Amino acid sequence: MNGTTNLGQRTTHHERAAAQALLRLTHTARAALCGTEPPDTASVLTVPIAEADEALRRAGLAGNEAWLLERIYGLDAAPGSA
Repeated sequence: MNGTTNLGQRTTHHERAAAQALLRLTHTARAALCGTEPPDTASVLTVPIAEADEALRRAGLAGNEAWLLERIYGLDAAPGSA
């Protein structure tokens, strides 16, 4: 299995890719929906949403957002810091 150890748990390449795609979507959504841009700016979310959906599907995480969020928050944590 191709993966990295993350706080004692194994994360696969596809899981990491899904977490990263979801983070990109979150950052894009914040920028597009911050309220200072025209309303049609939300259309820029089409590509990041599709990318995140596909990455979640490949990782087998579609419908398991709670587990994925734990992995995302763990990406920034240094080993032994939690």
